[in-house]
Amino acid sequence: MAVVCSKADWFVSSCAATLVAVNLKESREPFVFDCAKAEKKPKEADGDKTSAGDGSEEKDSGSDRILAFAVSASGKHAALTDDHKRLVLFRTEPSWQCISTRWVVRRCTSLVFTQAEDEVFAADKSGDVYSFSVLEPEEPGELKLGHLSMLLDVTLSPDDKYIITADRDEKIRVSFRRSPYNIQAFCLEHREFVSALLVPVGRPDWLLSGSGDGTMKVWHYESGRRLHSVDLRQFTLHSEDTDAEKRFAVSRILSSPDGKHIAVQCERFPSVQLFEVDSGPEGCLSPSEALVLPHAPWDMTFDSQSQLWVLLETEDVNVLLYRYSEQHWQPRDSETPELRRVSEALRARWDIFKGSVGLESPFKHLYKVNFDNMASYLQKKQERLDQESKKRAAANGSKSSKRSRSESGAVPQSTS
Repeated sequence: MAVVCSKADWFVSSCAATLVAVNLKESREPFVFDCAKAEKKPKEADGDKTSAGDGSEEKDSGSDRILAFAVSASGKHAALTDDHKRLVLFRTEPSWQCISTRWVVRRCTSLVFTQAEDEVFAADKSGDVYSFSVLEPEEPGELKLGHLSMLLDVTLSPDDKYIITADRDEKIRVSFRRSPYNIQAFCLEHREFVSALLVPVGRPDWLLSGSGDGTMKVWHYESGRRLHSVDLRQFTLHSEDTDAEKRFAVSRILSSPDGKHIAVQCERFPSVQLFEVDSGPEGCLSPSEALVLPHAPWDMTFDSQSQLWVLLETEDVNVLLYRYSEQHWQPRDSETPELRRVSEALRARWDIFKGSVGLESPFKHLYKVNFDNMASYLQKKQERLDQESKKRAAANGSKSSKRSRSESGAVPQSTS
């Protein structure tokens, strides 16, 4: 699955084992990093299985597929992690350069930089969060906190005070960054896995969360209090999939850099729902419009100019660009310089992307499996009654047969 992010002058996309960074302002050759050619883990490090804890380290038999990447707020640093459990750190100025390759304990699901850009946090599938120094790029990671379930997203408060984590078991936890064993709050109202987190620009006390239950919720995360809930099914196009009501997950929530707009993407739906953030002291989200797309998008991102980029699963029209103008989101012309640069760069490297076209949802196996215990009980009870009835019928039949044989075989006694 392809993922995109835009910071400063860069549009960055990852797919399969390759990361591609395109400069939006200058016509220069894109930076391309192929994990298949990245530094390999030293053999002596393979034997160190217990250095991070319980000794239950998974076997390193994965591919070079990129699992997560992040770009810092200033755009000066980037990081990715792949299926071989590499954590690769980049410097982007004056040009892209790989500055370190470190190793994570387990395969990661999400990365985030601190606002100070001195650390990058990595959440993994076992439920742990590790921090890696940016200033000391060779230092190993430090375990910060753990969940009992797979982590799906991690973010930080704008002041770097809190680590906010979301897991497969519907929990959102707010922990102190400096002492993560101290939990500030839980945000607990989702009915399925929590797949997306965002602290929106201009609302440092808010947390937006998206879930497999098809809702987006707005929280005051320091107190764990829910402020608002939006059922996104009412805004999406109807799907021909008869199971769409059950399988409906929020895959991305974004805030524009000017803080005025929120964009929400739901998996498998060819649309993006936009919300406006009211400027009042209390503030609320108001649905504005839906962008109807020709295909279901892979991912989306806002650039530094608050323009919305949408990456599609097609080679001919692989990316769309929208700008807010005259109270509406308007598509930009395909000859817009930055759009042309990105589109041409991605089309020239479409071999990287085509293997991910039509892949199944990454959320497919995360949904809870519900059982109707009463129906199962009644079915088993009926089966048991049927079996007992058959046994009684068989027993009665056997007795009748014996009686018949006994009567037919009796010899009458003679009288003298």
